[in-house]
Amino acid sequence: MNVDVTPLPGIGVRKDFELGTGRRVGVVAHRDGTVELFLSERDDPDACAAQVPLSGEEAGVLANLLGAPQLVNQLRSEQRELEGINTRQLPILAGSPYDGRTLGETQMRTRTKVSLVAVMRAGEVQPSPGPEFVFTAGDLLVVVGTAEGIEAAAQILSNG
Repeated sequence: MNVDVTPLPGIGVRKDFELGTGRRVGVVAHRDGTVELFLSERDDPDACAAQVPLSGEEAGVLANLLGAPQLVNQLRSEQRELEGINTRQLPILAGSPYDGRTLGETQMRTRTKVSLVAVMRAGEVQPSPGPEFVFTAGDLLVVVGTAEGIEAAAQILSNG
């Protein structure tokens, strides 16, 4: 699928693509860090049918909502033939004992045999984070392991 990128001098950048319906959906990333999500009219790609202004934080949350499931689905399809291997998203919630602490401090791999393969943060994927990686509330961790191990990892992240 082709994404059109259009510089908007003095404003920022417009990035959009055509849906199967003929409408276009995209974002305008403003120079001040704000973002507008938009949907074009069906017959006129330059006429806006709907527009949603988003703060940088809101845009990051939306990107996590859209991006993390795609990453998990890709991992699941690649591991479909390996019985007993599961992939799941685990959030770092506000109030988690690991909000502001490192992956190494969880001892997740040692305690559960679960591997952390990526972290989705503010719409960006952090692949294969090392033990020094510091978690932040709102992170979505993509983990791989047994069902029991993943459940244990979830308990560690929420209860310590």
